[in-house]
Amino acid sequence: MISTDKWLYVLRRISKRMWFRASLYCGLALLTALVGVVVKPVLPLGLADRFGADAVGNILSILATSMLAVTTFSLATMVSAYGAASQSATPRAANLLIEDNGAQGALATFIGAFLFSIAGLIALSTGIYGDGGRVVLFAATVAVIVVITVTLLRWIEQLSRFGRVSQTINLVEAATSKAMQIRAKAPWLGGVPAGRTTPQGTAVEAATVGYVEHLDMERLQSAAEGLGCEIHVSSLPGTLAMPGRPLAIVSGVLDRAGIDKVRDAFSIGDARTFENDPRYGLIVLNEIAIRALSPAINDPGTCIDVVGTVVRLFAGWSDARCKYSDQAEILYHRIHVPALEEADMYDDVFPSIARDGAHMREIGIKLQKAFAALSLSTHEPMRAPARQQAAEALARALSAMTFEADRESVRQVALTNACMRQDVDGRT
Repeated sequence: MISTDKWLYVLRRISKRMWFRASLYCGLALLTALVGVVVKPVLPLGLADRFGADAVGNILSILATSMLAVTTFSLATMVSAYGAASQSATPRAANLLIEDNGAQGALATFIGAFLFSIAGLIALSTGIYGDGGRVVLFAATVAVIVVITVTLLRWIEQLSRFGRVSQTINLVEAATSKAMQIRAKAPWLGGVPAGRTTPQGTAVEAATVGYVEHLDMERLQSAAEGLGCEIHVSSLPGTLAMPGRPLAIVSGVLDRAGIDKVRDAFSIGDARTFENDPRYGLIVLNEIAIRALSPAINDPGTCIDVVGTVVRLFAGWSDARCKYSDQAEILYHRIHVPALEEADMYDDVFPSIARDGAHMREIGIKLQKAFAALSLSTHEPMRAPARQQAAEALARALSAMTFEADRESVRQVALTNACMRQDVDGRT
């Protein structure tokens, strides 16, 4: 039996597909176009002539023709934007453009308006509308035109930045921030904090190679209660699962049926996703920064933008962890889950930026300022990794830079930040 949590996860994934929203809009459009057949006996005679509803057929014909052209143009533009984002940013960010609510909403509106027009024209040609039915169809057509006008204006505004690097960074930041806030509220996914020692028991491994996309905690708890055991999760969402690498370790001995129950709680896919995997967003931001630092692109400004974005994300993570530190509710008392390690989150994004930008003065200074801010974080586990990363980034910069003035500039920023940290530590 599929749990409620798994149903919600599947529904969220489906709702992000372009065909889902387009189908929803199309269904509503067809329903609206056919409502006139039902309500036509209720409306008074002569109302169609009073409102000029006889012209609705011409309006629908124009609407159908124009919407087909607009839909084709929008699809071509979106495909070009996906390619541009893959080349200028990273292919991993293209999925966010595909799932963008504004783009999906615009395309679904255009397709829905086209099918609305076709359904209306077919109904008119069959003669099933009377005067009252034409009035309803006319009113619905006017409403559809208003919706199309608003959507077009918003779509034109969005097209001016759709697929650009800055917009892609904003999308990745929004998706990563959302995942971080959700994880900060439930750092152990509603389970019990895992211990530092490796538990003993039966290892449950994945049957296929892929990434853990979702962990159904409700189903795991049900399996643990049915088996009378404790389950220690080894693979969080984002982990590469494969035979030989445990998804979880179950206390006690399990038969084949018990192993399948535990394994079925892990959703395995071909790629990592942003929704349940905060670290994936950091990796994608790192890829954008590294590509910007490559000799072919040579855009340190984008890398600096990414560093600022990561600082905002880490600051939000720190604030949320402090805010919800005493509110982490244990819903699944038989499931032991490890928390995200802040040191690993730093490693996902900063070392490669410090490596590839080590010879650039502006990158070295930006990194030192970023680490200085993070070393004063309200969440204590964020401080030590920031100071370690600052020392490593400084060593890389001093080793790679050949101009002494650049080396001295980075060294002075690092020294100033170190003195500021000592001053703050002394006061606290």
